[in-house]
Amino acid sequence: MRDYHFARGLAQASELTYVFFGAEETASELAENFVPGTAVVAVPPPAKYSPQKILRGLVGKYPLPVQNYTTEEMAQKISELLRERQFDIVHLDSIHFAAYLPLVRRLRPGAKVVLNWHNIESELMARYAEGASSLPRKLYATVTARQMRLLENSMLRSCHAHIVCSERERDILSRGNYNARIAVTPNGVDTEYFSPENGTAVEKKLVFVGQMSYHANADGVAWFVRDAWPSICGKFPDVRLSIVGSSPGPAVQALANEAGVEVTGTVPDVRPFYSGAYAAIVPLLSGGGTRLKILEAMAAGTPVISTRLGAEGLPVADRQEILFADSPASWLQAFEYLADRERRSALVDRARRLAVAQFDWDAIAERLIELYQGWSRE
Repeated sequence: MRDYHFARGLAQASELTYVFFGAEETASELAENFVPGTAVVAVPPPAKYSPQKILRGLVGKYPLPVQNYTTEEMAQKISELLRERQFDIVHLDSIHFAAYLPLVRRLRPGAKVVLNWHNIESELMARYAEGASSLPRKLYATVTARQMRLLENSMLRSCHAHIVCSERERDILSRGNYNARIAVTPNGVDTEYFSPENGTAVEKKLVFVGQMSYHANADGVAWFVRDAWPSICGKFPDVRLSIVGSSPGPAVQALANEAGVEVTGTVPDVRPFYSGAYAAIVPLLSGGGTRLKILEAMAAGTPVISTRLGAEGLPVADRQEILFADSPASWLQAFEYLADRERRSALVDRARRLAVAQFDWDAIAERLIELYQGWSRE
């Protein structure tokens, strides 16, 4: 969503060529949502975690997370476009595309390269290593975190400018790279699309929304069902939990065997799950960046209960715009807190106002355009 809304915003003020991994038919669907004339180019999706890529990730210049997104088809398409057209700025949407930087430098040495950071990947991998359940996973994550840290430092020196999700991330990246241009452009939400439905009755149902193939989501919701869910069900036996998101693995699918829990897989629209929900939960114990799922729930008028790490980087305070819970007991306390209608209503109103004032995608796009226009003139 961050990538998509950034591209839509930039297309309002520039000639944009948008190159992405995906099916050809998706390109025509995407093009309908952009300004007419925007070039939308699909490249076949990469094959990830192949033996060759794993080996190159261990002994090559780029770690495996970068190797996974490095393909000859993408390199050929980038070469073709750079030879055909003149670009003032080349936007790399995440460090996973770092291997294409030398190609851009060779074919368009005058183009300014901007790197978008969805999170700090080395930090994410280090956190994963801390909680890894097996020695091979821990070793892989530890080595990859070190590799990613070296690559991040190299990219901070090499790119013209950088965009991060939060002030916290800018502070971290600036510590050893004081000459890097680093601007904060937060994740956002379509506050009109996710507007509250007036008059909807509140039910005793919790909702977790997220891509379930992402380890932090899968691990977090599994911890919640195992450690926090029993005490909530013990006091509120009619409560239900919907785990909503694509690609749930066997461990997540198995959670549907627990009383009151459903695992939906992919759904066409998440808004019906927010509507009338008692709360949206974000029980993340690892990961990085700022969470779109929190902004969506805030805009939809659904109270959010989250671990402090889950809400990291967002300007929210406990019992103001959000409820924090980091232990099974505190999850039950947060659930009980929302039983008071006045407190619930006040929290929802403050959260919605914050989402509209600071995180609407249209306002974020305006700030992004100003940044790019300034960088293009430097």
